[in-house]
Amino acid sequence: MGIHNYVVVDSLSATLSALSDPTRRLILARLSVGPATVGELAEPFQISQQAVSKHLAYLQRARLVDKRRAGRRHVCTLRPAPFKEVSDWVEHYRNFWEQTLDRLGEYLRTMESKEEKRRGR
Repeated sequence: MGIHNYVVVDSLSATLSALSDPTRRLILARLSVGPATVGELAEPFQISQQAVSKHLAYLQRARLVDKRRAGRRHVCTLRPAPFKEVSDWVEHYRNFWEQTLDRLGEYLRTMESKEEKRRGR
């Protein structure tokens, strides 16, 4: 495993940690439809704007969200790169399981064929 892969794993850890919280996932879901201010993001939650800001700071550290000033407001946007890293990581294991299940299916077909030949004798 090269040094680049360690960096990807480290950023993947940060991303997955950020995604582990349901409030942060809801914030990301809202941002997936477009930019929003911190106030707009806080509206649907039964928590303070300060608590939402803490979640946003966590998402920023994980590089999932960018926050910029627009006058007196802070506007948040989604960053796609970390989601691609998660997708690529999951895809690797999806391929692994598909190959494993394909081999199991082939084994079961072979066993079934042998059983049918044995019965046919």
